[in-house]
Amino acid sequence: MKKLGIIGYGWLGSRIAGYFSLQYNIFATTTTPAKADMMKKKGYFPTLAGFGENADPGQTEWEPAKDLDAIIITVPFSGLRNPDVSMVGKRINLLKFLGDYKGQIIFTSSTGVYPNTEKEFTEDDLPACETESERFILEKFPQTNILRLGGLMGDERLLKNFRCSNPEQLVNYIHYTDICRVIDIMLKNKIGSKVYNLVAPVHPNKEEVLRAQQGLPYSGCRADKGRIISSEKLIKELDFEFQYADPRYFHL
Repeated sequence: MKKLGIIGYGWLGSRIAGYFSLQYNIFATTTTPAKADMMKKKGYFPTLAGFGENADPGQTEWEPAKDLDAIIITVPFSGLRNPDVSMVGKRINLLKFLGDYKGQIIFTSSTGVYPNTEKEFTEDDLPACETESERFILEKFPQTNILRLGGLMGDERLLKNFRCSNPEQLVNYIHYTDICRVIDIMLKNKIGSKVYNLVAPVHPNKEEVLRAQQGLPYSGCRADKGRIISSEKLIKELDFEFQYADPRYFHL
């Protein structure tokens, strides 16, 4: 079997591993021994690794990397959630961990790189070379694909399970199944050096999504303007059809 590396066996990484486990031997990183034991029981090959906030002069290369067919990076390196925390050291550690890897790389970024402005954003509005949180990996690994993910949803991650503010705000969500399906297409076609927004193409407001998940009718009006992230480039270039196109039905 081919070998797939996943850096970051968290909420998304674990679902990616499950999706590809029948096609690939899964090599993945985690920060806890307990999770590593759980991964072994699933037949995966875990590595205990964390990247920290400070550059580690002793950071070594990931031993399995040289034999991996592709690597998917799901650990956040943007600093968007906490802008007061520097990502420089963490990024340096990641680059050392990857060594001189020559294979296919998929790096999960975020639609949070786009400004909080009411307009429709495409990839051309913000090239990766102008985005600090994406440029750092492209400078060493130009073959990297950047996937700018919308808000991660699916399974227990549903709007009804979160505290909801700004109910009239249009959403930019993505179901993890469609993330896995896009990655599958990119791996099979050996795609490299692409930047794609990955967001469900229907953009209801939060209240619509919440009421649908609660089995309640919605009688309001959807705003005709808002911050929208377009996935048209991905749809056209990959001939991709979303399985979960409408966030109102992510729970079904």
